[in-house]
Amino acid sequence: MSALAQLLNTLDPDGSQPLYQQLQRALREAIEKRVLGPDDALPSERQLAADLGVSRITVRKAIQGLADEGFLDQRQGSGNFVSTRIDKNFAKLTSFSEDMRARGRTPRSEWIKRSSGTVTPEEAMKLALSPGSLVYRFHRLRYADDAPMALEYATLSAAALPSLESVDHSLYDALEKAGNRPVRALQRLRALLLNEEQARLLDADVGDAGLLVERLGYLRDGRAIELSQSIYRGDTYDFVAELNAS
Repeated sequence: MSALAQLLNTLDPDGSQPLYQQLQRALREAIEKRVLGPDDALPSERQLAADLGVSRITVRKAIQGLADEGFLDQRQGSGNFVSTRIDKNFAKLTSFSEDMRARGRTPRSEWIKRSSGTVTPEEAMKLALSPGSLVYRFHRLRYADDAPMALEYATLSAAALPSLESVDHSLYDALEKAGNRPVRALQRLRALLLNEEQARLLDADVGDAGLLVERLGYLRDGRAIELSQSIYRGDTYDFVAELNAS
């Protein structure tokens, strides 16, 4: 029995959860575990309904729920495919690596530059550091599987980490180990057009749409600890936020 069939055959008609929610959960798990990879096609509604012994309405509701969550792309006349785009919750403070793993993707980084130096006037103002303070700078190209997703430029007070080399795959993992992971952040997002260098690194065309996100991360005691700028390919990322009326 295939891995996908094993996950889908866990549906329990007598369970407390409606069948469409059970199927939605099973398909989500298949995507997160990479049983279904990016841009893979789902079996048709008719085939899923017949294989699982459920109604097409049940299948349709499960698929629509996954599409609403950003896991599936529904293509008119072609079917349902695992999304290659990434939904980034703009209201949740997570790292790039955490975002990728949550979508069943494998994060990795390619170093562009890793250096230490004296804080610039702009960095000093935003991080509330004294002139001459030592900072660490991390410039990386971030991948999901083998696809370039973002350019990341981060500056941190040197006091936040034990050494420049303590950052390996995840900056936030290193900060957490040092007891200095941000607990809140201010983020600004704006559109831009990719220049020649950005397009080359992101495997895009010059002038393609991009998204610039600037983040200023704070510790629980109110100290600013992280100043970063991330440039994302506009065709691979969606930023979402839940809004509530006051």
